[in-house]
Amino acid sequence: MKYLKIFVGAILAGISIGLGGLAFLSLDSKVLGAALFTVGLFTVCTMGLNLFTGKVCYVFQNGGEYAASLPVIWLGNLVGTGLTALFAGLTRNAAALSEKSAGMCQTKLGDSFISLFFLGVLCNIFIYIGVEGYKTIPHEAGKYVALFLGVMVFILAGTEHCVADMFYLWMAGAWSGRAVACLLVITLGNAVGGVLFPLLREFQNRG
Repeated sequence: MKYLKIFVGAILAGISIGLGGLAFLSLDSKVLGAALFTVGLFTVCTMGLNLFTGKVCYVFQNGGEYAASLPVIWLGNLVGTGLTALFAGLTRNAAALSEKSAGMCQTKLGDSFISLFFLGVLCNIFIYIGVEGYKTIPHEAGKYVALFLGVMVFILAGTEHCVADMFYLWMAGAWSGRAVACLLVITLGNAVGGVLFPLLREFQNRG
């Protein structure tokens, strides 16, 4: 039952990130699209949902059971992004959304694994900044500024977020063996980036 609840929370998080991706695809302005993509992480954090890229940042601060939940969360995020893409695909906007997603996926799938890995690392440093800021900044406005900047900058910097990429792959209908491999490399990069910053902070503060 516990893992089922985790899975459902992860599906909801995947839907939330898919909604952010939907906003991004619907706008011609990359800056405005990046700003409104923030709705995804805002929803995850304020509603206590399970997003892989946020949860992985704290894997070394928690026990083995927490680590074991991460693959469940990843799969739930995959299902949730797929549901958002399914719903969007049944609307009059489907063709335009699919076309824009396809262009993005072509770039991602044509990239090298080493590039995708380090773009994943950089992405989750931004995510950690956003999530940790939300958790620890005492002022309400500061919490939401942290989320806003963490998400907006990772998009504008062209980094790779595995859950957002799940949505774009679903929306484009671009799944293939290559796509799965690229997504797993990005996921690994997100995991490394997510733990790198907190571990170095812990080392710095030890004493």
